[in-house]
Amino acid sequence: MLPSFETAQKIFAEFEINLTETEYAAFLTYAEFMVEYNKKVNLTAITEPHDILVKHFLDSVIPLTYIEFEPGFTLLDIGTGAGFPGVPMAIMHPELSLTLMDANGKKITFLTELCEKLRDTIPLNVKIVKGRAEDCARGELRAAFDIVTARAVAPLSQLAEYAMPYAKIGGTFLALKGASESYEQGAAMVEELGGDLADFVEYNLSGGDLRRLFIIEKIDITPKKYPRSNAQITARKAPRR
Repeated sequence: MLPSFETAQKIFAEFEINLTETEYAAFLTYAEFMVEYNKKVNLTAITEPHDILVKHFLDSVIPLTYIEFEPGFTLLDIGTGAGFPGVPMAIMHPELSLTLMDANGKKITFLTELCEKLRDTIPLNVKIVKGRAEDCARGELRAAFDIVTARAVAPLSQLAEYAMPYAKIGGTFLALKGASESYEQGAAMVEELGGDLADFVEYNLSGGDLRRLFIIEKIDITPKKYPRSNAQITARKAPRR
């Protein structure tokens, strides 16, 4: 279902990522289950083996190579869908305490079954939460995570409002974006939410697709009024200064 282990290892090595046979076995289980499940629930349009390896798995794990983290760090992946980028990150780093969040019940069921299937290869320390990011941020999950991730589910100005309330002060928000996004488009909202751009990375995946990674540090408390309702967030109005 995936390219051979040797091929996958070479592709990951292009980004100085060492892929082990155990990790590859977990990715193989993941890919096979996702493609089969995709026949009844729309999880992804990417189903070709090489593209799954590169555009889902490799693309998900590259961001963790740009930050320092410790065993036991908590990571929240909002709008995770079929588990990207959170599950691949945890496969490569099972010491992470992972929380997956999505509002779609069918995807939550998929994620639950997926994590059970992975248990025999790489048991993950994972919690799965069904809910909308703008709603769950009002409870015990607020300011509870060392790392918050989101993968291209909204423009940066909106994505930051969904994600930043969950990050601890001193924590990191990793925004995985495509080629069209610029930091300037979301800078005012990031600052309003207590964030600061710590680093910006561009890289090309195997095959040429450009990716942009915004590494945002949480330096101050997010004001209580955020996140707003989904309707207000998607209205795209800049915060008042």
